[in-house]
Amino acid sequence: MSRIFRIGILGLTHDHVWTNLKELHATGKATVVAAADPHAELLDKVRQQFGCATYANAETLLAQESLDAVYVYGDNAASVALTEQAAARGLHVLVEKPMAADLAGADRMLTAVRRAKVRLMVNWPFAWWPQLQKALQMAHAGEIGELWQVKYRAGHAGPREMGCSPYFCDWLYDPNRNGGGALIDYCCYGVLLARCLLGMPRRVVGVTGRLCKEEITVEDNGIIVMTYPRALALAEGSWTQMDKLTAYRTAIYGTRGTLLVEPRQGGRLLLATAEHPDGTDIEVTAAPPEASNASACFLHGLETGQPFPELCDDQPCRDVQEILDAGLLSAARGQEVSLPLRSEGLQ
Repeated sequence: MSRIFRIGILGLTHDHVWTNLKELHATGKATVVAAADPHAELLDKVRQQFGCATYANAETLLAQESLDAVYVYGDNAASVALTEQAAARGLHVLVEKPMAADLAGADRMLTAVRRAKVRLMVNWPFAWWPQLQKALQMAHAGEIGELWQVKYRAGHAGPREMGCSPYFCDWLYDPNRNGGGALIDYCCYGVLLARCLLGMPRRVVGVTGRLCKEEITVEDNGIIVMTYPRALALAEGSWTQMDKLTAYRTAIYGTRGTLLVEPRQGGRLLLATAEHPDGTDIEVTAAPPEASNASACFLHGLETGQPFPELCDDQPCRDVQEILDAGLLSAARGQEVSLPLRSEGLQ
């Protein structure tokens, strides 16, 4: 009989938690034992949906419950201490992207899980699109030649406009709890793709602006340009895009072709070459169960000991935080920033 994993939930203010918990329940391989959050309304919701015990804080939950792993779903800054507390008790951790509010926090998380010899996985919602998985396989296999550019744009009308809960919006618009605004929240996707396909850039330029939303205190748009010896990458993030026409599309450019990845489940993968410059559809098969969503992947990794996908591996995700920090530093200074960053974040 398969093992049933005992999962605790630390934080409920990240709206993505509810989808992930439904997917966790659907695996049939885990039970939600308990959840901790200071908001009574959220505790009522999780108790009604999953029949679990609830606590007002993570410390009490961790002290009283027997667990195998935790899901960390508070704000980006809070992820650091919650991961440290869980790791200290020998618990594996799943955390939502971008794992922390800054590089210092990400480094603390890696130190904690390495010391405790537990596993840390970072969930990125686009990691489960079969067409993106196929595109990364093709690019890594050299099917479009030497890579020379990666581009990704993430954009929507804004957290409030998209219907995010007040609990989620409360910290997304807080530069300390989020780490910034649209640049942290949305440029991180393109940064991750660049890191996984091209490695760490040598130089970073970040540009931010509060272009349309004067009522918020963080940037509503951001761009990060990453420079490599023989490649470039571009990550765009917007909280003011009213359409879906250009949002969430990935372009991977090689010396022998270009891959265009359409977003979401059911999106197409197109390959353009000299012979077919307008692009042809690439057949994409359904992902295996362990690559279909974060919970299935996390439990599979814990069961088998197999590595998590590169997009969700803690080291590349830590590197994303370094690039994001460099982008924010560049935007503040109005100049290019070289990597690696010094520990104090200054060049």
